[in-house]
Amino acid sequence: MKALQIAASGMSAQQMRVDVVSNNLANMSTTGYNARRAEFADLHYQQLARPGTVTAEDGTVLPTGVQIGLGVRPTAVSAVIVQGTLTESGGDLDLAIEGRGYFEVALPSGISAYTRDGGLKRSGDGLIVTSDGYQVMPGITIPTDARNISVDAQGVVYAYFGDQVGAQQLGQLNLVSFTNEKGLEAMGSNLALETPASGPPVVGIPGEDGLGSLRQGYLEESSVDAVREVTELIKAQRGYELNAKVITAADQMLSATTQVR
Repeated sequence: MKALQIAASGMSAQQMRVDVVSNNLANMSTTGYNARRAEFADLHYQQLARPGTVTAEDGTVLPTGVQIGLGVRPTAVSAVIVQGTLTESGGDLDLAIEGRGYFEVALPSGISAYTRDGGLKRSGDGLIVTSDGYQVMPGITIPTDARNISVDAQGVVYAYFGDQVGAQQLGQLNLVSFTNEKGLEAMGSNLALETPASGPPVVGIPGEDGLGSLRQGYLEESSVDAVREVTELIKAQRGYELNAKVITAADQMLSATTQVR
């Protein structure tokens, strides 16, 4: 009886769906987090009678055939690319990306990672870094005697010194875009890596070539919709219960078969 294996694949799929929903809800307060969605496809089919098979000498063919599906399989857990709400924080190095784009981050291994988490910090050497201490490219150092920092919408970083009225330009923050953002590999800590599916990074100036602009003193909240996630959780629970009932029914049918004399 194939129903046992088919229902088991359904239960496994709903369990993965719950795992994805739980991760989304756990990251409701994660800066710049994009919700994920589990996607599924049906498994291959057992062809008991193929559509179009000739069934008589006069050329009569089967209009539909007999095809028995063998269950479901996961195909992807993809990010839903949606702009999160911008919330005012007041920090001079809190930068929200309003639109497309990622900050480029240099990892200790020498490779680059990418993030939308604009809660940036200043290291002991004055470098602009992430909360984990990774350098934000292209590497801008803020002098220790700077009394105030300003970042405009195009990513130009300025510093004010002493009693000077004018500002001194320190550098230019860039943003990076990808042809397929959903193809990025999530690695945790609000970071993602380039993959062949994402395409190569394209570096540009904020506000140009389709890239978003920067908002100083703001942070991008998670794009997780709590109501939608709870709805998905209920649907997954119902799906799991129904597949479990199929297994129970199949077991009862097998039990009845073994008791036939």
